[in-house]
Formats: sequence, structure tokens, C-alpha cells
Amino acid sequence: MSVTTDHIRDKLIKEIGAVHVEVEDTSPNRCAASFNVLIVSPQFEGKPLLARHRMVNTCLAEELKEIHAFEQKTLTPEQWEKQKAQ
Repeated sequence: MSVTTDHIRDKLIKEIGAVHVEVEDTSPNRCAASFNVLIVSPQFEGKPLLARHRMVNTCLAEELKEIHAFEQKTLTPEQWEKQKAQ
């Protein structure tokens, strides 16, 4: 399986109900080994950070086997709106 930014984005939208996803390939030569991801989903409401990250890790379990580094930021839609307003 080839992990791409589009693949990660599409899977998070479909499986976690993300309303906004930003995926950046941070590998030195864009070889899909390292990603920085921002995920905004109403499913994160009321969940602590660790639970949110576990949701994402479970969703991307197969992809994470091929990824060297994965940094994620998980926000609710309300948190995302507050962050954008700053």
C-alpha cells in the first residue's frame, strides 16, 4: 500500500467524520514517511486528547505500519473555530 496525503485525508473524513483535515508530507524528499496532520471532527467532542489520538491511530492502523513519523493535532469544530479566530 502506498500512503499518500490524499489517502490519509479521505480515510479520516470517511471513518472519523472529519469536517476538516490538513495533511502535510514532512519527509525530506516527500517520500511519504513522515506526516503532520490536523483533524477536526465532531466525534472528538467530550473526549480527552489521548482518546482522540487513539481514534486516529485505530483508523490509520495499517497506514501507520508504513509511516516513520506521524504528528497529529485533533480538534473539535468549536476548538477549530476558536483557533482560527486568534
